[in-house]
Amino acid sequence: MNDNPYPFSRRRLLAGAAAASAVTLTGVAVAPTAAAATPVRATTPLVDRDRIATAALRAPDGTAAAARFQADFHARLAAWLAFWSANSPRAWSAPVHVLGRVAPAGDALTLHAIRYRRDDELRAGFAAGQRDASHAATLASLHHHFPSVRVLPDGAVRVGDGPAGFTGAPGQVAFAVAACRELWGDGDATADRWAEHAGRALARAGQPADAASHAGWAAFTRISLRRGLGTESYE
Repeated sequence: MNDNPYPFSRRRLLAGAAAASAVTLTGVAVAPTAAAATPVRATTPLVDRDRIATAALRAPDGTAAAARFQADFHARLAAWLAFWSANSPRAWSAPVHVLGRVAPAGDALTLHAIRYRRDDELRAGFAAGQRDASHAATLASLHHHFPSVRVLPDGAVRVGDGPAGFTGAPGQVAFAVAACRELWGDGDATADRWAEHAGRALARAGQPADAASHAGWAAFTRISLRRGLGTESYE
């Protein structure tokens, strides 16, 4: 029986986004000029969008709010939302609203809520003010897709553009410790030995790996998303 009669197909969401590549330049050191001393970021035209994938973009108060994005960042957000939706319960429709604010440069989003439809009602799959398993799960999904994820005092989450992967940033380590404790019941998890504790979760899920590796980080954030949203228990 189809328990999702609404016209929001998960398969219509974008399945991925092209990863940005980094190029390192080396050369002979010279005395910096005034122009050379200031880093210059290449600018690209921003694109106007009022949706992320099939979900309507809303301001934190729920009102319609088109925004201007860096094109690559918008593509990454669409891939992230598809990933979040694909790992959510089947009874949830694909997200219909994403509430947040986009930075003026178009390369960061402060996420306040994700809403889906069920039983003809809009419900929150993530809400900034609710520090529950779905909040931790959504953090996992964002860490899966973005290198910079920061929780603000009100529970909203600011994400910055860039290729995904474990970098050892304090925010990533703090997330991993919290996920081990809150989602996996490992109250002994610490920042010094977080990879060992995350490795236990991976082994429990039948996916043994080094959590600090690219593949291990992707797997740990994936299983944490599924456990937090209740689509897998790994018991």
